[in-house]
Amino acid sequence: MNPVTQAVGALLHPVVDALKAHPTILAMAVMNFGLMGIVWYELQQIFAQQGEIHALLSKCVDPEILKMLGLLPRS
Repeated sequence: MNPVTQAVGALLHPVVDALKAHPTILAMAVMNFGLMGIVWYELQQIFAQQGEIHALLSKCVDPEILKMLGLLPRS
């Protein structure tokens, strides 16, 4: 048997035994990963909406007004 496989098996054996003894720990870990997935998905949706809002708002301001205010370089 591969020494790496033996080392991984030696490390995972106590973890599996602990999860067998306390299944609520496994349930909490699964729930945490699920919640992290939901948060990631929601943040992606928020960032996409912000990009759309930015694109719409950038069309609402006349570039000549921005040049008068000194926010855009004069050509």
